[in-house]
Amino acid sequence: MKEYGLFVNGEWVKAATGKSFVSQNPANGEALAAFALGTQKDVDKAVQAATQAFPAWKNFPPPKRGEILLKAAAILRQRKDELGEVVTKEMGKVIAEGKGDVQEAIDFLEYIAGEGRRLLGETTPSELPDKICLTLRQPIGVVGCITPWNFPVAVPCWKLGAALISGNTIVFKPATLTPLCAAKLIEIFEEAGVPTGVVNLVTGSAEEVGDAIVRHPKIRSLSFTGGVVAGKEIYVKASSLLKRVGLELGGKNPQIIMDDAHIDTAIEGLLFGAFGTAGQRCTATSRLIVHEKVYGEVKEKLLSRLKSLKIGNPLDPTIDVGPVASQEQEKKILNYLKIGINEGAELLWGGRKLTGTPYDEGFFLSPTLFEAKHGMRITREEIFGPVLSMIKVKNYEEAIAVANDVEYGLSSSIYTRNVYLAFRAMRDLEAGVTYINAPTIGAEVHLPFGGVKNTGNGTREAGTEAIHEFTEVKSVFVDFSGKLQKAQITE
Repeated sequence: MKEYGLFVNGEWVKAATGKSFVSQNPANGEALAAFALGTQKDVDKAVQAATQAFPAWKNFPPPKRGEILLKAAAILRQRKDELGEVVTKEMGKVIAEGKGDVQEAIDFLEYIAGEGRRLLGETTPSELPDKICLTLRQPIGVVGCITPWNFPVAVPCWKLGAALISGNTIVFKPATLTPLCAAKLIEIFEEAGVPTGVVNLVTGSAEEVGDAIVRHPKIRSLSFTGGVVAGKEIYVKASSLLKRVGLELGGKNPQIIMDDAHIDTAIEGLLFGAFGTAGQRCTATSRLIVHEKVYGEVKEKLLSRLKSLKIGNPLDPTIDVGPVASQEQEKKILNYLKIGINEGAELLWGGRKLTGTPYDEGFFLSPTLFEAKHGMRITREEIFGPVLSMIKVKNYEEAIAVANDVEYGLSSSIYTRNVYLAFRAMRDLEAGVTYINAPTIGAEVHLPFGGVKNTGNGTREAGTEAIHEFTEVKSVFVDFSGKLQKAQITE
């Protein structure tokens, strides 16, 4: 079994403690690789390397930074099948989605590389003659990136790509469930030509490594994707040090099916949105809100399709749903199934751990459908698993009210052939992302991604907004009059 160290100042090194942990395949328990268990001392070394590398990288021409990112994207493209298999083995998503995770990373790096020739500011006239005003976007400095396990290649590339093109240096902590994907990605960035010290990888626990990154005085900006509780703790700690903080947190995403929707299309979208990645996406569909006129038809057709889903080894291309990512995830989801039943929700399908061959060695749960009432915990709290709650409503107004009546606001969807309702939903749904006649998953990298309410704190990843998280705006005034001019002084 291969053992990886930390990647600090361009070298793979041992952790200060010499201790390690093992990454495992959630489908069968196979040990994949061992990783250094980092500490605060290791974070200090990584920050020191990033700090030393920052001045040269800041002044490295942005188009040249873009060329490095394009090369990284090209290497990812060459190794897409290989790395996609690593994603599937380490995280558990089916192989098509594992390759899709890598493809999203490729797409974003190719897209954000173009910002090297943009990094747009503004120019405006001055109130004084022979003077011009403009803004520049400049890097913040050393950035801490803390990423989740559910998109172990794509989300790190979202953060690292935007931070790098902006001229920042990085200390990167991946989730402890998926460090192998992170190590493979670092190898690719190194091969692509990212200079020594610009990107540093420190694996280890959130309590030790994550907290050290959050609290380190020389890390000026933090980008975190994960749960709401952890996000709030990070925000409090970091904001007390006046750090820039970008948070992308949870979701409780609704799909609305109106009485005029194309039902079969809506159900196909729903199956992908709710049970793709075994429901372990922040954008996963967890609430199905259905107009009462088509509720019976939707219920019947959905149950029929649910019964045909194949659950098993995610490397098998015929499988629809793989395992959940860990025993901890499995335990949490099973507890929510009990909560739903105790609340009085009707279990229509699933609701159990799968046993027997080939399930005993992994964390396999049956896709689950509840018939629920709005306000139950399973309709309000993020479960992050293959669990869907079906809710009946009388009309569009009630559908929107139910959709919005949660603490999250990441993704949303409505299926309707009524153009008036579609445009009203674009306005009315409280979410950072809205889909019309498409599922709640499937964000494209050239549009901003993020949410409202407890889903985040206003920052956005991807799209033209991506570099805003990792840059400061500087206002510049150029006076070419050859004399002192006093703005706002009229006497």
